[in-house]
Amino acid sequence: MTGLVRSELRKFFTTRMWWGLTLAAFLLGAALTALSGWFMIYGSMPTPNGESLSLAEAMDDVSLARMIYTQSISMGYLLTFVMGIIVIGGEYRHKTLTATLLAAPRRGSLILAKVAAVAITSSVIALAHLAGSVLAGAVLLGSAGHEIFPDAGQLGWVFLRVILVLVLWGLIGLGLGVLIPNQVVALFVGVAIVWIVEPLMGVFIQLATWGETLASYLPAQVSLATVDAYSGMPEETRQMFGVSGTTLTWWVAALVLAGYAAVMTAVGWSLTRRRDVS
Repeated sequence: MTGLVRSELRKFFTTRMWWGLTLAAFLLGAALTALSGWFMIYGSMPTPNGESLSLAEAMDDVSLARMIYTQSISMGYLLTFVMGIIVIGGEYRHKTLTATLLAAPRRGSLILAKVAAVAITSSVIALAHLAGSVLAGAVLLGSAGHEIFPDAGQLGWVFLRVILVLVLWGLIGLGLGVLIPNQVVALFVGVAIVWIVEPLMGVFIQLATWGETLASYLPAQVSLATVDAYSGMPEETRQMFGVSGTTLTWWVAALVLAGYAAVMTAVGWSLTRRRDVS
């Protein structure tokens, strides 16, 4: 098993994909954090009574720092999601899966090795994304006179959960890559679901009286809930960001997201064991 995992990691780290995705994760994390952080520190939003509310003044230092450091998480998990698709999609696209299975005929072991490799490579991308987000957020907070790490212990725990979310999205991408062997189609469908279908679904579901609770279980919502992105914010501010009052607690959200990853991994496992390879 160790040899299989090492082999899968070598496939990733000997291509340009790894440093391209890692660099993209760092730069996009920094850029999106800078944009959203600037808005949260210096911006304001209109309240229902017509007054203007400063976002920075509406939150305590811990909530403000946590929100700035985690605002770019959707871009981070999109990159690990794409990486998970490419890890298996590339095998189908370049027709290397046959040679891989000849070297490792036990398909269950091969899938386990890919799961371990995706978890490790997703962690690397997650660390790069987190480094970019924290660097940009720290510069913004420091230049505006706010504490950079007002509660280092709590923020450190949030950062670990950011890495967990990005790793789980990498495994979800791996499952989708097996489900749709055509890499291009899998990437198109996956990105469309994450950026278009799910947000629209969440909006329409919440229109129903029963939909608010159901929407809180969608993958994007549980990802934000896992890192407590909106925790500690006044209810008025939460409503301005479109956050429902039924946000899951972080550990329930983490379990739900892990469930999505487990289901997609199981689907990939089952299909890989049964599917003919040419």
